[in-house]
Amino acid sequence: MIDECLVVEFRVTGDDCPLAEASAAAGLTIECQPPQLRDDGNALLRFGAPASDELASVLDSDNRIRYLHRSSGSERTARDEYRCLSKQPCVVHELTDAGFMAESLTYRNGEERYTGAVVGNDVLRGVLEAAGATVGVTLERVYPLGPEGETSTTGRWDVTPAQEDAIRTALSMGYFSVPREATASEVASELGISKSAFLERLRRGQSGLMTQVFG
Repeated sequence: MIDECLVVEFRVTGDDCPLAEASAAAGLTIECQPPQLRDDGNALLRFGAPASDELASVLDSDNRIRYLHRSSGSERTARDEYRCLSKQPCVVHELTDAGFMAESLTYRNGEERYTGAVVGNDVLRGVLEAAGATVGVTLERVYPLGPEGETSTTGRWDVTPAQEDAIRTALSMGYFSVPREATASEVASELGISKSAFLERLRRGQSGLMTQVFG
């Protein structure tokens, strides 16, 4: 039995992933669930982004994307959800083969950020070796998941790692202080995302927390 589970965050540049390229072309942040790789080599993708006909057009014209489906949100959320098949092998597949368990993937301006877990240092070494053999992969953070019996914020409150990061960063920078000590633009800059992407993550994260606290 291996006791230690580590949370790992990677930054990826130069990957010819369809979602990374689409995020750059449309100028939007795309948040994707972990891909499911089929036996035929196609990956099942499910992801969301701010509503954009341009993004939909870019994805639809990419011959690496098949069976693209777009679900438009309400006027209040102004967000689209997508499902499709992709036959393009990406960096995340190589890291997964080495033992990386992806939990969230974010694409912005052609750059990718992965958050996930590895079980034990031996697996971590294998994942880092796979990352080292791939162009443009940078290890951002590694930290323990927590002692046995202690659940993570994301598991306990049903917020995504990206939403948790946005809330924690905003809290540490004084965004919630009265008077406010940091602007939305400053927090977004610290996170390396756009102001609109930060506010979207913050709103969704707060909504999830408030719903569970107040029912």
